[in-house]
Amino acid sequence: MAPTGIAAALTDLLFDRDLPLAEAADRHFAPDYRQRTDGEWADRTEFLAHIAHLRTIVAAGSIEVHDELREGTRYADRHTVDITKHDGSTVRTEVYVFADLAPDGRFRRIEEVTLMLRGDEADRNLGSAR
Repeated sequence: MAPTGIAAALTDLLFDRDLPLAEAADRHFAPDYRQRTDGEWADRTEFLAHIAHLRTIVAAGSIEVHDELREGTRYADRHTVDITKHDGSTVRTEVYVFADLAPDGRFRRIEEVTLMLRGDEADRNLGSAR
């Protein structure tokens, strides 16, 4: 399996509605995956609940990777996510990611910090909402 990257993972998870969530997750995230977003830890089950919730809110979007670094099983990036919600409102968030990859190239752990650039105050926790 080729190493994953954040753009491919987020596109499959959030924007490819023909791809079942479980299949998208298995493609990019190891079974022991865990994530910390803005200081809050989630295991794989909690992370998938978060993505399932986002799928009910997000109508469309895109990811722009500004910086991406890999060294062995270490991964880091800075990306921007633009989201259009089903209600027509938009959110733009800049994300800083530090991650470990499993030997097969999937994400094993991500620690990220988000910075909302545009959106309603209620969207500030979109990165960890369930």
